[in-house]
Amino acid sequence: FPRSTHSLIFVKSEKAASRVMKSIVRFIEKKLGLIVNTEKSKISRPEDLKFLGLGYYYNPKDDRYQTKPHPISVQKFQRKLRQLTKRNWSVPLDYRILKLKQVIFGWINYFRSANMKGVMKQVDKKLRSRIRVIIWKQWKIPKKQIKSLVQLGIPEEEAKGLTYCRKGYRYIGLSKVVQRAISNQRLKKRGLPSSLERYLKVRTVI
Repeated sequence: FPRSTHSLIFVKSEKAASRVMKSIVRFIEKKLGLIVNTEKSKISRPEDLKFLGLGYYYNPKDDRYQTKPHPISVQKFQRKLRQLTKRNWSVPLDYRILKLKQVIFGWINYFRSANMKGVMKQVDKKLRSRIRVIIWKQWKIPKKQIKSLVQLGIPEEEAKGLTYCRKGYRYIGLSKVVQRAISNQRLKKRGLPSSLERYLKVRTVI
């Protein structure tokens, strides 16, 4: 064997863990002739583990440990989404949505067996907010902004009041008026993927 695969072994006690650890290391090194990476091999409680991007938590309802994306994995995912939703990245919205879909679908497919409904809800909320800010910026001039808001059902006076309020892109893009105009449903029709919907569709229960 050129190398062993990643392995995770659960036992009931720390004493049993020490015994199994010694036995496994002895078998791998003496029987298989491989070298165990002692820096990455350790005895730990499930809550403190990060294994292949996954974290573990105890679910008292089911009386067992279950998986979730490790916080570090979630942070990396959110960082990638922020990069793809930077306002100064001058690309067509269709292309931006395509890249977002690729990243979101890939990440969810990898973690589809983990429990992450709450994480997906937060991702969707932040993503929609950032896309609204991008769309508002793309409208650029006040005349276009007012016209677009009116076309999306906002009364003209309300649209003018928001457009001329002298606030920045982020403030206006996150306003209730823009949320009404660029609703979740409209974003969905535009092609923006829902992380939660994708997760619920491909989720694998172990």
